[in-house]
Amino acid sequence: MLDAASWGLVAGLLNLAAFVPYVLGIFGWGIGRNGPVLHRITPTKPNRATWFIWTFVGSVILPSYHYSGADETIWVPAALTAGPFAVALLSLKWGEGGWTRFDQVCLAGACISVGGWAITGSPVVGLLLALVADGFGAVATIRHAYRRPEEENRLAWILFLVGDLANLLAVTDWSLAALTVWSLPVYMVLQTIPIAVLSARKGGAR
Repeated sequence: MLDAASWGLVAGLLNLAAFVPYVLGIFGWGIGRNGPVLHRITPTKPNRATWFIWTFVGSVILPSYHYSGADETIWVPAALTAGPFAVALLSLKWGEGGWTRFDQVCLAGACISVGGWAITGSPVVGLLLALVADGFGAVATIRHAYRRPEEENRLAWILFLVGDLANLLAVTDWSLAALTVWSLPVYMVLQTIPIAVLSARKGGAR
């Protein structure tokens, strides 16, 4: 039986591993089960607004989250700090969206939330506002997965979801006093579920 620290590490590794099929998918390659190890698929098209928001918010969440007392659950946000930056850069050439009115609203909402975080100076309020900012990024990809599921990578999102669920097992204190620790793992699960489900709809890319 794995302890909390081990579950946290497993969760981080799964989230990191999810970027392998996602990045391969951007270049039109999928990882097969019954066929060739690699096969051609409909290219994954990361939403630019999403991944730039996640890159920015992740870089400011990680130190704040660590300062709030997170230990066992720190590996997922650590994995989601470096990975989104690489995807954001790739999205400049191979992604979609980013500059539509909807995406601009998401970007503006994220910036306002992060600004509110800086003004409050409260770790609890700051983290919650950061999650709101991160959520604006999620909304853009949820919309993309709903409209064009074949352009999202279902294997990657399944790995993200399994990793986020594993991270819940790394939480050792579910009290209100530990809100800043367990709110992020819970949010990650709630964020990833609709994207994973929508990506699987109509045979999202593997």
